[in-house]
Amino acid sequence: MIMNQSEVTIITANPAICHGQPLFRGTRVMVWQVLELLENGTSPAEIYQAYPTLPKDAIEAALHYAAQKVKNLNYVATTNSVPA
Repeated sequence: MIMNQSEVTIITANPAICHGQPLFRGTRVMVWQVLELLENGTSPAEIYQAYPTLPKDAIEAALHYAAQKVKNLNYVATTNSVPA
């Protein structure tokens, strides 16, 4: 899914806030916190209940942000040998 500009700009980073970690604008909730909660099986409803200041599109924006970061990494192809 391609997000529009307003969805993308809800994530910001400022060196003076939370050590420059990407977070949701107007909050001190960091993107990695939401991603980690999702990874651990927390439902979106539970996340929004725990963090009521999160923008309504925060989870979608966090997933998009993570996908873009992974997509833009430079990977070095390696060959894994499989034992016979």
